[in-house]
Amino acid sequence: MNKICIIDGQGGGIGAFIIKKLRETFDESLDLIALGTNAIATAQMLKAKANRGASGENAIVRTTLAADLIVGPLSIVLAHAMMGEVTPKIAEAIASSPAKKFLLPLLQENIVIVGTAAIPLPHLLDELIEKYLKG
Repeated sequence: MNKICIIDGQGGGIGAFIIKKLRETFDESLDLIALGTNAIATAQMLKAKANRGASGENAIVRTTLAADLIVGPLSIVLAHAMMGEVTPKIAEAIASSPAKKFLLPLLQENIVIVGTAAIPLPHLLDELIEKYLKG
């Protein structure tokens, strides 16, 4: 079973949506680990049916070392993103994790990724599932 870390911050809405979609598609066959930059984000992802969850810098740094896949918004690898919730240690741990990373280009930061289109989250998740996770 793949260990998939879903990482989100602030209110956890993106992470919760990701978890719900993965549960709808794969039922209980995936080990979904909710990692929130804060307790509210983690709680929302746990309500969405993550197998387990943890909050904060140390939990994210330690857990991403053993992950098979990491899913979250692109900002999880940007130090000081999400209104400062993504610490430099969090960004570094995620970026340097040996896990394959699926980063969704949903940015609230003052950054533009040239060559990407503004695609709604549901369509991004459909593409992630169909192209990369099924099969």
